[in-house]
Amino acid sequence: MVDAAVGQPFHTFTVMGGIALFTILHYLFNVAYGIVIVSLVHGAAREPSLVIGMAFGFLVIEFGFVMVTVLLSHLGLGELAWARIFGGNLIGAAIAFFMLSRRHRLRDEFRQAEEEENE
Repeated sequence: MVDAAVGQPFHTFTVMGGIALFTILHYLFNVAYGIVIVSLVHGAAREPSLVIGMAFGFLVIEFGFVMVTVLLSHLGLGELAWARIFGGNLIGAAIAFFMLSRRHRLRDEFRQAEEEENE
C-alpha cells in the first residue's frame, strides 16, 4: 500500500528479489513463525513461565526487523523502509495477536486463573 501511495507499485518486492521470491519466502516464514508461536502458546498452558520467554522472543524478533529495516533503507527502499517493512511487520504482529487472543483456549484459562486470583 505504501508503494502504491508514493507512485512506486511493487518497489518493495523488486528490491527484495521479485514478487515470486518475496511471496514464497514471506509465506514460508509466516507459516514457520505461526507454528512456533502456537507451539509456545500451547507450551505456556503447561509451563506458564514460557509467556516471559515468548515476550522476550517477540522483542528480539522485532529488534531484528528494525535492523533489517535499517539495512533495506540503505539498499534501495529509502526513508519509506520504515513504513514498508517495519510498519507491515507491526500490523502483522497485531493481527496475529488479535487472532490468537480471540480464538485460543489459553485466553479462557488466563481469565479463569485471574478470576481465581481475585477471589
